[in-house]
Amino acid sequence: MDNAGFYKRSLPCPPAIEYASPEGKQIFVEAIHSGTMENFYRLISYFQTQSEPAYCGLASLSMVLNALAIDPGRKWKGPWRWFDESMLDCCEPLEKVKARGITFGKVVCLAHCAGAKVEAFRTNQSTINDFRRYVMKCSTSDDCHVISSYNRAIFKQTGTGHFSPIGGYHAGKDMALILDVARFKYPPHWVPLKLLWEAMDDVDETTGQHRGFMLISRPHREPGLLYTLSCKHESWVGIAKYLMDDVPLLLKSEDMKDIQKVLSVVCTSLPSNFEEFIKWVAEVRIREDGGQSLSSEEKARVVIKEEVLKQVQNTGLFQHVAAFLSSANSCCKNLTASGDGENLPKIAASVCCQGAQILAGKFGFSESECYCCRETCVKCLQANGDKPITVVCGTVVNGNTEQGVDMLVPSSQTTHSCCCTGSRNYIGMHPAGNDVLTALLLALPPETWSGIKEEKLLQEILSLVSTEKLPILLQEEVLHLRRQLHLLKRCQENKVDEVLGAPLFS
Repeated sequence: MDNAGFYKRSLPCPPAIEYASPEGKQIFVEAIHSGTMENFYRLISYFQTQSEPAYCGLASLSMVLNALAIDPGRKWKGPWRWFDESMLDCCEPLEKVKARGITFGKVVCLAHCAGAKVEAFRTNQSTINDFRRYVMKCSTSDDCHVISSYNRAIFKQTGTGHFSPIGGYHAGKDMALILDVARFKYPPHWVPLKLLWEAMDDVDETTGQHRGFMLISRPHREPGLLYTLSCKHESWVGIAKYLMDDVPLLLKSEDMKDIQKVLSVVCTSLPSNFEEFIKWVAEVRIREDGGQSLSSEEKARVVIKEEVLKQVQNTGLFQHVAAFLSSANSCCKNLTASGDGENLPKIAASVCCQGAQILAGKFGFSESECYCCRETCVKCLQANGDKPITVVCGTVVNGNTEQGVDMLVPSSQTTHSCCCTGSRNYIGMHPAGNDVLTALLLALPPETWSGIKEEKLLQEILSLVSTEKLPILLQEEVLHLRRQLHLLKRCQENKVDEVLGAPLFS
């Protein structure tokens, strides 16, 4: 006989009260009148069911990120940018989450990586009164949300560890509304807050750490507008270790007299797949979506990217990096030093192929799904007297089908011209090795350079990498990269469940 499986579970009542029951509805109405259901409306608009039995943490987080209208900065499917469980993989591979679930610390790590502002507390680091105050705070506004990590057994429910957002609070009854993302199992339900605290005050056997809760809110600006660190390539562990652990030791051991020698020491031992670690964020769209015009949103994003690129290239460090990479004895031949027109079509062909694949909702190549960019053409779009925007138009072939794909290119130059594959006309600088390396060096922790023995050289390099005098856009971009570096180091050292807070630095 086939296993018929399960169709839902009966919610144990008490201690829970089903949201849709007469009593649950009455509690809901009273809470609305008391003003403690303000977060409910955003959350219910983006309420989702976890797509895998072990995806409760990912579903809770993607639901909250969408409710906060945080832009992921990359497309989900088709032309749409949207948080989905499949996109939350920077702190733990999805296959591992699917098999074993995810820990509290790694959900916190994912929230940081997604660009949210996060405050996380384990129950042994907080009190029930603190928890109640935070639940009340988020229930009376729609700009923050609480995700709870708890043990279902306390509520007489089947299963053990679980994540779900808290969708509201009834102060008179001291009850919280759990929007259970395992909707195939249990419906939303009210629980006594005291009992929810007891359910969170449980030790996760996987980590030996207490469970807890996290407050998630919007940052004042979406980070990672132009650059981001990637852990898609398996080499990221070695690269993160090299940058955070090995570089400071190398700088201590070498006798250096000038900036060029410092750059040589840093770059000589760079792992071969370094270019897979830091990326510039490309904007890709299907051509039918925009035709020959750009939306105001697209133009605004490109303009900001261009300003960040310009600010990078105006730093003193960039001048040293550009000179170093262009020198005859540079050890970084694998980095494209400048963003000239000759390299752009090649880059665009690769990006357009990846973009066509993602826009089609396909996230992994197979032998039967081969995408090839047949041609690229660089154009400049201008409207209403605005500054021209560089667009690389690609024709991507997959079997017998063709798809027009555009890549919007941030450019730091005002001189633009158009060309197609094979032309060597000047196009204008796009993000390339010199500015990418500059951004990454700026993002290294300040203590990286402390081992330089020559005091005058040390002060010179500290002045060059200081974030204090950077323009605000570039400062935020650099600090975002620095946070990513620290989080990846925590992952590499398996410390994400020991240290929950965002890295603190200026």
